[in-house]
This record gives sequence, C-alpha cells and structure tokens, in this order.
Amino acid sequence: MVFSSLIFLLFFFTALFICYFCIPKRLRWLRNCMLLAYSLFFYRCGGADYLPLLLASILVNYLGGLLAASGRPALRKLGLWGAVALGLGLLGWFKYAGFVAENLNALGMPVGAPKIVLPIGISFFTFQGLSYVIDVYRGDAKCQKNPLYVALYVALFPQLVAGPIVRYTTVEEEITRREESLHEFSQGVVRFLFGLGKKMLLANAMGEIADGVFAQAPETMAAALAWVGALAYTLQIYFDFSAYSDMAIGLGRMFGFHFLENFNYPYISRSVTEFWRRWHISLSSWFRDYVYIPLGGSRCSRVRNVLNLAAVWLLTGLWHGAAWNFVLWGGWFLILLLGEKFLWGKALGRAPAFLGWLYTMLAAVFGWVLFRSASLSSALGYFNAMAGQGGPADGQAVYYLLEYWPEWTVALIAMLPVKVWVGRWLEGCAGRLSLLALDWGPKLVALGLLAASYLELVSGSFNPFIYFQF
Repeated sequence: MVFSSLIFLLFFFTALFICYFCIPKRLRWLRNCMLLAYSLFFYRCGGADYLPLLLASILVNYLGGLLAASGRPALRKLGLWGAVALGLGLLGWFKYAGFVAENLNALGMPVGAPKIVLPIGISFFTFQGLSYVIDVYRGDAKCQKNPLYVALYVALFPQLVAGPIVRYTTVEEEITRREESLHEFSQGVVRFLFGLGKKMLLANAMGEIADGVFAQAPETMAAALAWVGALAYTLQIYFDFSAYSDMAIGLGRMFGFHFLENFNYPYISRSVTEFWRRWHISLSSWFRDYVYIPLGGSRCSRVRNVLNLAAVWLLTGLWHGAAWNFVLWGGWFLILLLGEKFLWGKALGRAPAFLGWLYTMLAAVFGWVLFRSASLSSALGYFNAMAGQGGPADGQAVYYLLEYWPEWTVALIAMLPVKVWVGRWLEGCAGRLSLLALDWGPKLVALGLLAASYLELVSGSFNPFIYFQF
C-alpha cells in the first residue's frame, strides 16, 4: 500500500481517521493502540508477510533498551551490542546474503545463492530501532518501559517503509503527551497534498522519461538523449523521495507528531558538502552521529579522518543497495567530499556562485546515473553515451522535452525555494491581503494539487516510491 493510491486515501486513511478521532483525547493509550494496530496492518499490506520480522525487530530493540538502561555495565553492553548484532544481522541476511553469494561464485567459490525477498522498509526500521538503543545506552534518551510505545515508535506507519529515520528523542514526549488540533491537522493535510502533487504530477512524469531512456541500449543512444534521461532521473528521485517525506511529515502532524525535515532544497547547493547537508538529512545525520563521530570524526589524524569518511560512504552506498554500482556511487561522493575538504574546497568557496552550483549539479547527475544503472557495465555505457560515444541524434531528446514541457518547467521551478521566497515577501508586505495570502494561499494550492493528483490516480497505474526498494 502506498500513500499515492486510492486504497490508502479512500479506505485506509478514512477508516483510521474515524476510529482514531472517535476515541476521546483523555484515552491517549487507546489512541496509541489504534494507531499501532493500523500501522502493523499497513505494513502487512506491503506484500510478502514479513510482519513477524518487524515484530522481532521491535522486540530486540525493546529488550536492548531495557538492558542498555541497566545499572550494570556488563548488561548495558549486552543490550547495546546484542541489539546491534541482531539488527544488523537480520539486515545483512535479507539484504546482502545474495550479493555476497554472487561475488563468491564469481571468484570461483561455489556457494548456493539464497532466494530472498527483501522485506519492505527493513533498512529504515532497522536504523530507527538501533538509534533508540544507542541513545538509551549513551544516556541521550530515557528507556521506554512500555513495549507498546516502543512498537509505536518503530512501526508508526507514516515513516515506516521509506523514512525519514526518526530519532526517539524527537517523538519521545509526543508518544504519550501530544496535542492534536484542527490547526495542526489542516497544516498536515496541506503538507501531505504538496507531497502527493510532487509524486503524481512531477516524479511520475520524470520517471516515464527516465524509464524510456534508460531502457535503451547505451551504444545506440545519442548524447542529447542520454543527458535528457540523466536529468529526468535527477529530478525524479528528488521529487519522488522528498514527496514521500512530505507526506510522512504531513501524516505525522495530523496525528500530533512533528518529524524533522528530511530535504532542504538540495539542488540549490554550491558544493557537494552542502548537498549532503540538504539531501536525506535523517540518513546523513544518522551516519554522522552513530558511525563517523564514534570512529573519531575529524578530531584525529588526516589518514584516520580519510578512513572514517571512507567507512561512512562505503556503508552509505551499501545501505542503498547490494550491488557494486551503489558501492561506486558512495565512492564517487567520497572522492568529491575529500577533494572539497583537502584540495579544492577553498577555491570552490571563492568561485562565483553559479560555477559552484553547476559543479554540484554535474556531480549529482553523474552520481544518479551510477545509482540508476542496472550494472557497472550499463553505467559505463551510459557515461560513454553522455560523452557522445553512442549513436547519432534521432530526435528522441527533442520529443521528450516538447512532450513533457509543462512538467519540465514546473519541476525546474519547484526544485527552487520559491515557496520560501514568496512567503518572506508576503511577510514583509504590510496589510490584511498579504496575511490572507499567507494563510489561504498554500491551502488553495493544495486543493488544486489534490484535484490534479486525483485525475492522475484514477487514470494511472501502480506508482511505487523509489526508496521502497531500500
């Protein structure tokens, strides 16, 4: 079940809304139970029956938290490392066992490759649960004695299968003492509808272009077409993933939860370092706080710092997928970040803003080609096509630009912080009209997006989010 589906909008959400808000506020525990029950049902509707795996992950992190909060050092370490070993062990088996077996076979070591279906959202709920245990061990979060509340934190359906990765400290108080209100609910609806519009009107359209281009043989592809496909995927993955984050944040707000932002207009960045402060913020901060800093961060020798960064980006690449192109994708950004840190960072800071932006966008586009390609060979072939080593021009690039020109235009505008700029301008204007525009403008736009998205929903097909596969 996906947020951008009629089943979710007309049946799941409607049923949850009625059941949840019919329960009086004073019965917070019952509202939480209702939300947990619907969250578990939501996960069960995701396909293969891996609900027991989610429940096992919840149990491991609950018990790990209890032990990590113990007064005995041995039990505290057992809780921490037991949860880490079991959590990462399950993630490793389901996500990487087949990859390891394939590479062992390629090296001449015959190993039976297990046939495993990747459980939806396992990377997200594993990291989220581990962050709870680690924070309890460090003393940054209080141990939750009620297993239902730990289950609600891990399994809360808005962020369960594709993030953002929510820290326990962010929602700790809201699990038991949040305040739902009509204002908060309406703000959540607006945020959700903006995300729905991103997905249905922009991400899906860019996805049609990217799928059409990447399905072709690179050796026959004209350079212009290759660039059109790469740019389309660059826009698709941003609008697809940020749309899910918008919808998750909006849904959470409807029920009284306030998740942190996961995207901050990354395509306006002027360096790769800035880009990764704006893209998938919850994952970047997770690796920073639970891997990079514990390894020593930057407060160590230069060699050790490079090794720390290499470990983070190897894990970041593998987190996204069990394939060598993801490893190289992580390596690509590692090289650029090291270059900015030790070589050309100061010169980049002094360069004109446009040059910094162009450099960052080119780095992102090349990275997304690696990310999107089915294999290393296809990625290399695609890069050759982008360099003009493919086939002759055949008019396909012009077709994709003209056929989808409204989507291209809106996407290029929407990747900029236009909403922020307009909001600041209206705030600076005195008068009742500007206040009305600030209050009702987003709501009216959201209603328009709902109408346009509904037309796409009733006439379209299944449209899963890209990050469901991670």
